[in-house]
Amino acid sequence: MERILRKKVNAIFANQLLVFTFCLWSLTGKGQIKEPYLPLHDGAFKAVRVKNSPDPIINYHWNNPKSDDSLQIYPLLPRQHIARPSRAFRIEKSAMTILGTGDVQFDFGQVNAGWLEFDSDDLQGEVLLSISEYNEPAVLNAGAQHPVKTLKPVRYGNTYRLELNHQLYEGVRFAWLHVKTFNKPWKLTNFRLICQTKPVNYLGSFSCNNTLLNRIWYTGAYTVKLNLLQDYLGAILMERSDRHSWTGDAYPSQAASLVAFGNFDFVRKNIAFTSSQDNGIPAYSMYWVLGLLDYFTYTGDTTFFKNYLDNATKRLDKAFQQFDTLPNLSFMGWDERLGAGFERPNIAESQRAYRWLCINAWSKFSQNVLTLGDTALAAKYSRYAAAKKQQLVANQFANYGVHALAEVFNAGLDQSASIQELAKKWFHDRNGRLSYSPFNQYFILQGMAHAGYKNEAITTIIDQWGGQVRYGGTTFFEVFRPSWNEVLAPNSAPINNQCGYTSLTHPWGAGVSRWLSDEILGIRPVSVGFKTFSIIPFLTKSIFSVKGSVPTPWGIIMASFNSVTGDCEVRIPAGTTAARLGLPKNGKYINRITVNNQMVRLAAEDEQYAYLQNLSTGSYVIKVSYGKALPSVNTQTDKWQYAVTDFTVDSITGGNWKNRYGKDGYFFAGSRSEDNTLKKPAYVDSVRVIRAINQSWENRTTDPRALQQDETKARGASAFITQDPKATLQTFTLDIFKHTREPYYLTLYFLDWDRKGRRSAIELFDAETLELLAPVQVIDNYGNGKYLRFKVDRSVRVRVNHVRGPNAALAGLFFN
Repeated sequence: MERILRKKVNAIFANQLLVFTFCLWSLTGKGQIKEPYLPLHDGAFKAVRVKNSPDPIINYHWNNPKSDDSLQIYPLLPRQHIARPSRAFRIEKSAMTILGTGDVQFDFGQVNAGWLEFDSDDLQGEVLLSISEYNEPAVLNAGAQHPVKTLKPVRYGNTYRLELNHQLYEGVRFAWLHVKTFNKPWKLTNFRLICQTKPVNYLGSFSCNNTLLNRIWYTGAYTVKLNLLQDYLGAILMERSDRHSWTGDAYPSQAASLVAFGNFDFVRKNIAFTSSQDNGIPAYSMYWVLGLLDYFTYTGDTTFFKNYLDNATKRLDKAFQQFDTLPNLSFMGWDERLGAGFERPNIAESQRAYRWLCINAWSKFSQNVLTLGDTALAAKYSRYAAAKKQQLVANQFANYGVHALAEVFNAGLDQSASIQELAKKWFHDRNGRLSYSPFNQYFILQGMAHAGYKNEAITTIIDQWGGQVRYGGTTFFEVFRPSWNEVLAPNSAPINNQCGYTSLTHPWGAGVSRWLSDEILGIRPVSVGFKTFSIIPFLTKSIFSVKGSVPTPWGIIMASFNSVTGDCEVRIPAGTTAARLGLPKNGKYINRITVNNQMVRLAAEDEQYAYLQNLSTGSYVIKVSYGKALPSVNTQTDKWQYAVTDFTVDSITGGNWKNRYGKDGYFFAGSRSEDNTLKKPAYVDSVRVIRAINQSWENRTTDPRALQQDETKARGASAFITQDPKATLQTFTLDIFKHTREPYYLTLYFLDWDRKGRRSAIELFDAETLELLAPVQVIDNYGNGKYLRFKVDRSVRVRVNHVRGPNAALAGLFFN
């Protein structure tokens, strides 16, 4: 049995980093290589390290970081390696002797922004290097400088560097050394990752008794940090041909950056950088405005806000002019219910969500402009919001989905009985309240908080972002479904889809960090710039303690609460006032409260909190004496519910389907689309395939893997395939419409005819509502053909997605 070598790095990682940094940058002679940036400087490592953060240098603190600072670099050694075959490699510490052909996989422990290097005086034969965010060498779409992230390294003296794009960096957690040919033994030293970083300090913090939530907060912050570039906030780590600024993506990224780093000057710089952009997406123009307002609310930077008033009003006026006859929305999100990205962006749910997004932007702009004293401008946008609210309310909400509903709450609509019923429907639906991307999930979280569904929102955070952590994520993804964890191994290649080749480091998913600070820690501005603020934490029976800090222009606000011990503490920066401090009852009566050992009278109380008001600058040690329990409230966790749960896989039958499948009908892929064969059952109205192309391997064959034709014994090997490697065409849909709820069995036949290691995923939706009907299914090892059978009772959409291999290949489907 092959022996797998595994090597752990030094546990004292900060010390190792310092030593390695010193050694690397003190090298002289032919081993030198010109790097684009200087090593870490103008700072130092601190003794304390945050265990819940994936950031390897979270304990490095810069003296005075600024937005104009150049990027800096630092080296990392791998934490673990696997050599295959083990006899081909002798590995000792940071040195390796190559004794034959083979591969070594390295794991650096977390995704980093960097590039590979190693040193060798006597390299022999052909050597390639690979990188990836997951544990297989990455492959991305056409248009990238190097879509296949495997390449021969470039030599500089005795140093070799992997150069996959002009900026060098990629998203790297895993790396590979591929020794393709071997002449004689040779040595390699210091196989390393050179990581880039923007100088920025963690001024914010978050900690509660739920370690997964803590991990989520710090993972969100780290995801943003990795994408802080020289002049703007990047939107993706991997070079996929779309690694540039995306205006709307930046809104939740900036929100997280403000609360994690307090890098106000950089966020201001990014807003200015994106001020002339909307990426051709109307919603992104609104998100730019909301990002500007968020920055102003957070910092009180009146001068900057005034400088961009004209820009904002032009965007808002354009949205008002186009409100009734909407333009092409282009994109509202990757979720099927929002049109699956660029596929069908103008469907009704997207239009509803966009219109309420506009109302939200007008309302918030009006509120913020009022603080400048411009009552006329504030009144204008208040009228815009009021008029369009009235118009939409008159049209009722019966057909609203969760995305549009969230925007209704975010826009501040009064909660009528019909809205409350809709909220009960969607926000208690554990599957339905999940969006495909954490970008849109952030806005749903905001809506859930406004609607009073914070308990359910916390469960959603654990499902969406916690699921990514359980998958092995050290950064947050472009898209994710919790059911991935049931069918994919940890850190394996993700499911590609309408977003293209899925990015595992997408800072648009970091908004959850801001939400946790806003809603669980509960520190929020009351007046712009935190001159006055509130601290109202949200604790539950399971989350009974929280502690954290929020950076503001006045300094850092710190708060901690424990509803078991009653110990609380607050620190208020000079020049500010805590207008309202909520002491959580968390299901118990409060008997007594002392502040700095003095009993105090309550300013007010309600079912959830006892309130103190107008606490001035200083430190406060608060002791809450709890009494008996209050009448309990039902907080039962919602269950997962799928309409389809039973799937049968058949890898035996091959192309000999006639006695098992297709009694009522079938649909076969032909060599061309016009050669497709459809025998439609009486209970099916229509069948359509979208975004697939036809692949023909053999028109005539006796191979039993090929499907039999109905009327003859002839066989043909063809399939509907995804259009890899074209961008965003790693998926196709198959829609089957029927007008009755009569159940039937639908069976899909997948065929990897040329045995190229195809691995594919299947999603099942209601074709009318576009709601997800089933957990994701993965089909692999289908070189001999493989069937997937399940029962449905309505019109359905089957989405076939690529995972690995040249494409996904569906040869046919059957009706029984």
